[in-house]
Amino acid sequence: MASKADKRKAELRQNLIEIAERRIEAKGLTSLRARDLAGEAGCAVGAIYNVFADMNDLTMAVNGRTFRKIGEAVGQSLQGTEGQPPVDRLIVMSNAYLAFAAENVLLWRALFDIDMADDGTVPDWYMEELRKLFANIAGPVSELFPELDPKELELMVRALFSSIHGIVLLGLQNRISGVPRGNIERMIAQVLCRIGN
Repeated sequence: MASKADKRKAELRQNLIEIAERRIEAKGLTSLRARDLAGEAGCAVGAIYNVFADMNDLTMAVNGRTFRKIGEAVGQSLQGTEGQPPVDRLIVMSNAYLAFAAENVLLWRALFDIDMADDGTVPDWYMEELRKLFANIAGPVSELFPELDPKELELMVRALFSSIHGIVLLGLQNRISGVPRGNIERMIAQVLCRIGN
């Protein structure tokens, strides 16, 4: 049974994640400052580091929630698509990813703007959320490429995710190589339709 101190620590952790999430959503990852978080949470700055190793650890906790939300949005987009061709399902998922990114730009950007540790260590729970997202993609990809062994399938899933992510990123940032927001879905469909042929 958890002690009162453990409960308070868990409550503070949850509160800090929620505050950090709101701040990232409103002003981006660069807006996170320990002093501001502590002020809003009503705790000492040092208390933050009793529940998180550093600010990156806190950001990873927020990002884990964001990946979960993306996975849920992508998974929900597949409802009613049973029996549709795999490319059509990939397009539906990609459009759900685009919609999430467009509606939550700063939270979405924080997923990729975080400074990772030099040793590349990523928490297991974080990787699990990523695996859930990739599992949605793996289904139709395995139908398109039944000859791929599991390692090659994983590589193809990541390649497709990276391709769609790049299109979305460039489009939403209005980069010169991107396309206007209205054409992003068409561009995604063009790429995925070529893969299906």
